[in-house]
Amino acid sequence: MTIESPRWFKSTYSDHGGQCVEVATNLATLHGTVAVRDSKDPIGPELSFPADSFGAFIAGVKAGQFGTV
Repeated sequence: MTIESPRWFKSTYSDHGGQCVEVATNLATLHGTVAVRDSKDPIGPELSFPADSFGAFIAGVKAGQFGTV
């Protein structure tokens, strides 16, 4: 069994104000999860969310359900 490592990427919007997160979506197909971490602390903790829940969160962000900063 091959264990795939997360492939992290950072949004092009994340350089504004230092509030940065990185997301690894490559595990969604294999494990059904999306990993998230603080880009300023890449060896720190990671959060893992069910892929469908993360997708619903992203859809809510795009729809403006959480306001603006």
